[in-house]
Amino acid sequence: MNDTLEAKGVKLGYGGKVIIEQMQLAIDQPEIISIIGPNGSGKSTLLKALSRLLTPLAGCVLLNGRDIHQLPPREVAKTMAILPQSVQAPGDMTVCDLVAYGRMPYQRMFEQISTEDEACIAAALAATGMEKMLHRRLDSLSGGERQRAWLAMALAQQPRILLLDEPTTYLDIHHQLELMKLVRSLHQDRRLTVVMVLHDLNHAARFSQRLIAVKDGRIFADGSVPEIFTAENLKALYGVEATVMAIEQGGSSHLVCFPHDSCLPQGA
Repeated sequence: MNDTLEAKGVKLGYGGKVIIEQMQLAIDQPEIISIIGPNGSGKSTLLKALSRLLTPLAGCVLLNGRDIHQLPPREVAKTMAILPQSVQAPGDMTVCDLVAYGRMPYQRMFEQISTEDEACIAAALAATGMEKMLHRRLDSLSGGERQRAWLAMALAQQPRILLLDEPTTYLDIHHQLELMKLVRSLHQDRRLTVVMVLHDLNHAARFSQRLIAVKDGRIFADGSVPEIFTAENLKALYGVEATVMAIEQGGSSHLVCFPHDSCLPQGA
């Protein structure tokens, strides 16, 4: 049975400012989903609500049919992991120590790391290619290596749903592609449901099965990549004329967009 994550009539905002008036969303398949849309459209706000980091002003978020805010945090953490856009840890912490924090939902107070915990930590390090760096300090890692270390911590939770907020931010193109290919392989190998906020539209089209386009605090479009990744939708979302075409690469085909020089007035 697949895990489900739903937003039912959620109203979201901060300090009295409403960002999302009402939103309906259902995630019920182990697929890679990218949330796209212009700045300020509510993408990260929606992800925070889905991950339990933001309480809705109205409506509710359901994890496997139960209000996520009524569930014990440990139970949520055993099902779902979140990698926020900005994460911090002491620079002198080692990779292994960071990844070990992913086992906290499974440990009792003052309990030592078990053999099972050690196996899960080792598996998370191996899955992210960080096993040779387990004793490295975080402040000695490159941006791409740090991002993989944080991802390993999330995987150590053994989640079935993984939420990522702009995971390629601050990474060069090499490390962006490495991370996106890693996310795809984790989805395939572990049948993970992955929900990402992405600004890079070509990454979203290439590595996702489903796109959720958000504009002005509402879902503008939701569906498969071929359905959503069209010149008409990109023009409506971003006010930019673009050419969308399929390219062949490595025996498979994926869509890419090429923006034109001119930008349209917002709302045109």
